[in-house]
Amino acid sequence: MKESELETHFDWAVQVAGGKTYKFRSPTQNGVSDRIACFPDGSTWFVELKVKGGRIDPLQAMFAADMKRLNQSYAVIWNKEDADAFVAAATQ
Repeated sequence: MKESELETHFDWAVQVAGGKTYKFRSPTQNGVSDRIACFPDGSTWFVELKVKGGRIDPLQAMFAADMKRLNQSYAVIWNKEDADAFVAAATQ
């Protein structure tokens, strides 16, 4: 599976749950997450999408650590099943 396919599925799953996703790019900060997911309960998640065989690079690991330190919600999703499980958990 291509990362773009996973991204499309993730976007769809969040929308079905009543949420919205935003593509996230920062011109001044490398390693930021791919998407921001916002859910109807007010929760906001920074989400990194990877496919099997992919890896989290050092800048992405630093971003993840920053999000944890700042008490932000952060997730890495590796496949469609992870995306579905994430959305189910985030909307409970």
